[in-house]
Amino acid sequence: MSTPAKPVGPYTPVVRAGGWLVVSGQVGIADGRLVPGGTAAETRQALANLEAQLATEGASLTDVVKTTVFLRHMSDYAVMNEVYTEVFGDHRPARSAIGVAELPLGALVEVEAWAWVGG
Repeated sequence: MSTPAKPVGPYTPVVRAGGWLVVSGQVGIADGRLVPGGTAAETRQALANLEAQLATEGASLTDVVKTTVFLRHMSDYAVMNEVYTEVFGDHRPARSAIGVAELPLGALVEVEAWAWVGG
């Protein structure tokens, strides 16, 4: 399990609200920089960062019920899906995927999530 990435702005990375955990958007950063390797590598790292944030609250990816994926290029949708499926396995949270003009740090992908951990 990796160490949670530090926020890139003035926000809280994960917030508990009753039985919910809301995880702020995670980009593919490690050691303060975007990982090399394009959308696939950034998606893998963003999901690792998401998993690390969940772990700080005793949760895991299997607790995730909803994600939102922001893509710099919608043409990367299939590449993101391949990595997303690999990481989440058979678990299939509800999801939205949105094409955006820009992301923090010049990222190609960002993933936010809601996880249910009970009340």
